Order: sequence, then C-alpha cells, then structure tokens
Amino acid sequence: MRQLEKWLGVKLFHRGTRPLQLTEDGSLYYVHLAASFDQLSLVTRRLMGKSAVSILTIATMDSFASDWLVPRLRSLREAHPELDVRISTSDAYVDFDRDAIDIAIRYGNGNWPNLTIELLFDDSMFAVCNPVLVEGPNPIRTPADLARHTLLHDSAKVGWDEWLSAAGVSEVVDTNRGLSFSHSYLALQAAISAQGIALASGPLVFDALADGRLTRLFDLSLPGHGAYYVVYPTCAKKDAKTKVFRDWLIAERSRVLKAAI
Repeated sequence: MRQLEKWLGVKLFHRGTRPLQLTEDGSLYYVHLAASFDQLSLVTRRLMGKSAVSILTIATMDSFASDWLVPRLRSLREAHPELDVRISTSDAYVDFDRDAIDIAIRYGNGNWPNLTIELLFDDSMFAVCNPVLVEGPNPIRTPADLARHTLLHDSAKVGWDEWLSAAGVSEVVDTNRGLSFSHSYLALQAAISAQGIALASGPLVFDALADGRLTRLFDLSLPGHGAYYVVYPTCAKKDAKTKVFRDWLIAERSRVLKAAI
C-alpha cells in the first residue's frame, strides 16, 4: 500500500487507527477501483460462459422449483440433452451483474428495471386438500366446515385470515391453530398426505389437481399479491441456451394452461 501511495503521490489511509481508515482520496480511489473490478468480473464471467455453453443456471423459488419446474425438467433434457441444467433456489431477487445466473423465475409485481420480463402465470389462492377428507368423518361442504379440520399455514402473504374473511366465516374458523411451515411446498405436501387443508397458489398445484393428489374446495379464490415472471438480462436474448430454456418454458406454460381449461 505504501508503494501504491508513493506511486500515486497521495495518502490513502489514516495510519495509527485500528482498523485502518481511508482518507478522502482513498475513498474516492476505492469507489472507482471497486466499480472497475466489478465490471471486469462481469465481463470475465460472460467470456467464461461462452466456453461453457452447455451449462444453464436457473434461479427460482423453492416452491416453484419443487412443485412446477423440477417435475417438468425431463422434457427439457430429452429435447436438449446438450444442456447441463443447474437449479439455484432462493427467495432473494437475482442480481445478474453479480450472480452467475442465466435466467430466473421470480414472484412479484414485475417491476425490475433494465431486465427483460415476461409474465408466466397470474396468481390466485384457493383452498385444497386430499380428496379423502372431503367425504371423511367430517365432510366438507361449506367453508364453515373447515372449523373441524386442521389448517395448514405457510409464509404466503395471502393467508387464511384474508381467505376466511372473504368466505364470511372468519368468526367460525380459528386461524390460530393448525400446522405452520416455512415454505408453501411443505404445506402442500402435508395437504397431499391428508394432514389438513392448505391455501394454495394456483400455478403450484396444477399437477396435484390434475392427477388427483389434491382437490379444490369451493369456488372462492383470491388474487395473489404478485405473479410469476421469467426474467433475464436483455443482452441474453441472443444467448442460445437462455433462448432454448425461455422458449421451452413458454411452451410448457401454454400446454399447462390449455390442459387446465
């Protein structure tokens, strides 16, 4: 550092302090140097990515990966065996300038600047359960019947209090009881195993409803507090592997929505 200061002709640190503190010149130098290194790192990753065109890294939420994406990956792999698919799950939004991610599926309002954003699914929340509960010892005919069943809770913003209020039975059904989970896919697994009634995000239960593992209760649904989007850097439109996945994803969405009609 002393050699650098000598070469620059300025003092970069206040010495004698622990930890070392940057001077005003040092802070200015750090800001610009850090930005340059960030840009160099980004360009390096992009260039290295060109030498590994078969590696496709997808970021999404745990719930969407578990309940929608992973069960469908076989068709992608069969159509494009050259792709080496990597799934990264997190609820955090992706920073494409920092993270080694090619494309993401996110939940939110779709307002993410400087990215290409395409709507994948609108969201709606409705009650579901294993079909055996509907005709079990405590038959389910109306929303008030949920008072005799276990409610399954997760971290979704639209919860049972809101749904039961819309159903007009908030004073009948106690939402303080039941089983609680950190992720919606865990609550759905509990519902599939007939442990209670879950409030499900529509796109996440397409398959479970289609194959009879779950059944929808009542006609009441509430709009979610967001939607599912496919998101990627605009410059990635010309990237072959990103385009392959994007096109496959949109085709799968169309097929699923058509089957649900």
